[in-house]
Amino acid sequence: MILRLSAVLFVKKTWYLYILECSDKSLYTGVTNNLAARFAKHLTGRGAKYTRRGVRKIVHTETFKSMSAALKREHTVKKLPRRGKLALIS
Repeated sequence: MILRLSAVLFVKKTWYLYILECSDKSLYTGVTNNLAARFAKHLTGRGAKYTRRGVRKIVHTETFKSMSAALKREHTVKKLPRRGKLALIS
């Protein structure tokens, strides 16, 4: 008996760290593997609770080859003060 594995199992997904500017000018940092779909969820208020205040735009993205790498970077970015995030964005 020969087992076939779908090629889909071996497709590497790209992971994204993103920073959003909210309606009140605050910044939200998150991670996803589908940036367009995740942004759409934030826009409709079904993303993170924090972004229910309203989202204006994506102001920064970074790409990673693994979820682990993206999450590690997210942790680092979330620890930055606001001025550090603004420096990253510029």
